[in-house]
Amino acid sequence: MTFELIKGQKCNLTKDDPLLTRIIVGMGWQNTRPEVEVDFSVFLLTPAQIVAKDEDLIFYGNPSTPDQSVAILPSDKRVNTGLTDNTQIAVELRQIPADYERIAFALTIYEGEKRLQNFSLLDNVYLRITNAADGTELLRYRLGKAFSIETAIVAGEIYRYHNEWKFSAVGSGYAGGLAALCESYGIKVNSILPSALPANPVIQSQRSPLVLPELRSRPKAADNLPSSTPAPATPPVPPLNLNTILLKKRGERINLQKGTESLGEILINLNWYQKKSSGWFGSKGIDLDLGCLFELKNGIKGSVQALGESFGSLNRPPYISLDGDDRTGFIATGENLRINGHYLSEISRIVIFAFIYEGITNWSEADALVTIKQHGGPEIKVRLDEHNNNKGMCAIAMIRNQNDETFSVERLVEYFSGHQELDQYYHWNLRWEAGSK
Repeated sequence: MTFELIKGQKCNLTKDDPLLTRIIVGMGWQNTRPEVEVDFSVFLLTPAQIVAKDEDLIFYGNPSTPDQSVAILPSDKRVNTGLTDNTQIAVELRQIPADYERIAFALTIYEGEKRLQNFSLLDNVYLRITNAADGTELLRYRLGKAFSIETAIVAGEIYRYHNEWKFSAVGSGYAGGLAALCESYGIKVNSILPSALPANPVIQSQRSPLVLPELRSRPKAADNLPSSTPAPATPPVPPLNLNTILLKKRGERINLQKGTESLGEILINLNWYQKKSSGWFGSKGIDLDLGCLFELKNGIKGSVQALGESFGSLNRPPYISLDGDDRTGFIATGENLRINGHYLSEISRIVIFAFIYEGITNWSEADALVTIKQHGGPEIKVRLDEHNNNKGMCAIAMIRNQNDETFSVERLVEYFSGHQELDQYYHWNLRWEAGSK
């Protein structure tokens, strides 16, 4: 029996089948645009959620780990049961060294930014896991069409939990392709010549090999050494264009543009500047997270956020979803919330918030900006230029239903000590408990 998963769901692989030792992770997609070239990669991650060495990145230029515990299967050895996968990776669960906690499976579009391509150009993107012993399909995760700007997707992860292996349907999108994923997993990206890459006897490509970085793991923050080199100055804020509306004062409000039939998708983007360390080895900066409180017309209330892995859904309540969790600040597009405007009449109000999950509470250095984008309408921007560095949470904007015709957006920029204080201030009356991501 195949388990069909949705984003955010988890599935135990070995609890009910302790004899499961070898799995095949297959990824596939339909591409009617031959100019869109898709690559795949696998990251072996330590408990710190970073790679430990060069060999921890598996791609067509490095098709397996030295011990063959994770290996890309050549086309003549693939397991084709039910679906013909575009790529398959064999994983020997019992051979994964204890140093590794997670294995992330990702897809990227080659030169996506340069060619103005993204994952919305592909159909039926999926990840599935089969039992290598008998070909039985254990689970399948269909990623859908929610990635309208992303050129990289972490489709899913397998991870250890109390000596068992589980799968998590992640579905997090990023811009920046493979380089952005490398940054998010602690790899410093330095361009090298294609000739410096090892020859790949198994995986063949119709184009030149991907110019991959010289891989060097990012050391832990505790390894920092002092340096007299000054940190780079904060880059200047680019001027706003004529199609942008900036809400400058608390309480300023504007309505989104009404659609002929519906509002369509509304994208809420959080971006911030991560100041680079002046130390020799760099350090982990602020982990700024985007989320929201929602209230539906039927009285249902809740939150969408990476903390607690409450990613929401676009096509069923709450009609709001979160994709991506930028723990570095280096990824160009930051983090995104999406609201399905087709269900405007189902939504009463939404509070958009950001909070500092890790790092020093320093909003003034983060220079955070929230941009609300609607197809056919101007961009609405709220800059977090009023700061309270003593509190780790900021309510950014209130979105309200306006007679089932459109949403209004009101600037808040109000700071709180945590979720519960914000909840009480805006009268949500939820019950909160500690969570992690």
